[in-house]
Amino acid sequence: MHQGSRITAVGHYQPARVLTNEDLAGMVDTSDEWIRSRAGIRTRRIAGPDEPVDELAGHAAAKALASAGLTPADVDMVVVATSTAIDRSPNTAARVAARLGMPGPAALDLNVVCAGFTHALATADHAVRAGSSSRALVIGADKMSEVTDWTDRTTCVLVGDGAGAAVVEACAPGEEPGIGPVLWGSVPEMGNAVRIEGTPPRFAQEGQSVYRWATTRLPAIARQACERSGLEPADLAAIVLHQANLRIIEPLAAKIGATRAVVARDVVESGNTSAASIPLALSKLVERGEITTGDPVLLFGFGGNLSYAGQVVRCP
Repeated sequence: MHQGSRITAVGHYQPARVLTNEDLAGMVDTSDEWIRSRAGIRTRRIAGPDEPVDELAGHAAAKALASAGLTPADVDMVVVATSTAIDRSPNTAARVAARLGMPGPAALDLNVVCAGFTHALATADHAVRAGSSSRALVIGADKMSEVTDWTDRTTCVLVGDGAGAAVVEACAPGEEPGIGPVLWGSVPEMGNAVRIEGTPPRFAQEGQSVYRWATTRLPAIARQACERSGLEPADLAAIVLHQANLRIIEPLAAKIGATRAVVARDVVESGNTSAASIPLALSKLVERGEITTGDPVLLFGFGGNLSYAGQVVRCP
């Protein structure tokens, strides 16, 4: 039985094409001012038709492995959080494993939409604690542009594409766990507030319901996630919330009460990338040196199904 796990490296990837608010104003009835005042978003990245979601995931995974000084053969489990895989089989994790030339990891996809990455991270942590994995690759990847109605100005201004990845390894004997206990749950009766449904599938949401839930119900849950790790919000060095909308992130972060924490605001340049948003934002904070090794960071995903999952991790 292992004592716990930790994140040893992170990596991220975004497609090259930048879509600005001005570009969107030429496509639907909107404006830069309207988008920034309601969502805080300035730009987002859009993948091309020949860039499937597993390719985005593979690039992020390769960067995380390189950062950890590992080869694909060193990993025995791949967990991909995504809700935008077009094919049901092979799953995205199997395709990532094939892309990277992994010799035979456990490969599973997990669909909890915007809360997917924090669920996937907990799943990998549990596998390591149970002794069924020694080193896992946890990836959040979504190609939201493929499930977006580009004539709907209420949703198309929000979304972007991308991927983020983390290497999760077993702690050494006696070492403090670097991934705290997860606090997760859902509000099933409100599940229809965020949807990706139909043929072809399209993203839709009840923005006001989601905003009210996120800003009124979630702060107490996020504080509980800190308590599970034995920390006060004031101890946090950073907060990485699901990058849904700056108008949700800022009040939610303020209500958690983490007075010293850096608050990730990657939504401004990346839009809402669903399951990719937390690892993408975390990887950028690490890359820019805004957080340092060992810093306690609250990761908190929420959204589709009206699911949520959060845990405190130590910065790699």
